[in-house]
Amino acid sequence: MNKKDLRNFVRMQKGQFSSNELRELSLPVMRRLMAHPRIKNASVILMYYSLDDEVFTHETLERLVAEGKEVLLPAVVDDSHMELRRYRGPQDLQGGFFNIMEPIGEVFNEYERIDVAVVPGMAFDSRNNRLGRGRGYYDRLLVQLPHTYKIGVCFDFQRLPGVPTDANDQPMDEVI
Repeated sequence: MNKKDLRNFVRMQKGQFSSNELRELSLPVMRRLMAHPRIKNASVILMYYSLDDEVFTHETLERLVAEGKEVLLPAVVDDSHMELRRYRGPQDLQGGFFNIMEPIGEVFNEYERIDVAVVPGMAFDSRNNRLGRGRGYYDRLLVQLPHTYKIGVCFDFQRLPGVPTDANDQPMDEVI
């Protein structure tokens, strides 16, 4: 199956669940994430502010901030790039590209300080390859974070035996 067909397949799978059901399915994923030694020991964490069809991160973000972690969220700046911004709470969000809530905090450029990146995806495989939404934003960002431990997060039904990859696709170190 090619990338486009696989994305459509996963969208159909997601469509079988309501937003509330997906939030419920997110709870064990976020519990495992918060118990992960890399998260517990991290000072600087790159996260994402979830869309309705992604593993729900909103409460986890607040918890990380409350624990004193420096939390970063990506913001789309043009057709091919994202920048990272500090997140201190919901007041730091506004609607951005593609109707995604994005951070408006100060820009963060010290990429070498990022301990962990928590990354969404359409699908992941047993070799920790990631299939994104198809615009390449995360792949272009992650290539700039070679020292950062990358954790993909997904629902169980998004774990597939294999996903098609090419030279630009950035694998995860682990998938939860």
